[in-house]
Amino acid sequence: MFFKKSQPAKFLQPTMESFETIIGPSTEVHGRLVAHESIRIDGRVIGNIEARQGKNVSIALGRSGFVQGDIYAFRILVAGRVEGNIYGSERVELHDGAEVQGDITYGRLGIEHGAKLNGLMISKNGEEPDGMVDAALVFQANWAQIKNKCTVAENRNSGK
Repeated sequence: MFFKKSQPAKFLQPTMESFETIIGPSTEVHGRLVAHESIRIDGRVIGNIEARQGKNVSIALGRSGFVQGDIYAFRILVAGRVEGNIYGSERVELHDGAEVQGDITYGRLGIEHGAKLNGLMISKNGEEPDGMVDAALVFQANWAQIKNKCTVAENRNSGK
């Protein structure tokens, strides 16, 4: 018997990230972070992380990284744990070992085997990303549509 060599599953095209700031594994930050350049987080951040609007800022969360708060950025790469919503205007990547408890709004999404998500995945339907504020508006609009569909289904089931 001959077996074909298995090919790895296709993921998003890899990107070369360069990080101006690194939050090490022994560092804990409390409060809102506003990033003007890309950040790698291997420690803990308790608070929201926001990339400056109009900048192509990446936020990468290493395996030991933990964020308790929402993340708004152009590109978000997660290998650690997030307890909050993620708004990636260009793309969001969930790598093996990632754990997200919250909703993800994205331009493009890649999920590796072994990543865990407890929340909604909301696509921007291939639109050109306009920034983090736009991602939040897309999330709110999609959430309104979901609630509306649930109300219509409940009315049908109750005979109204």
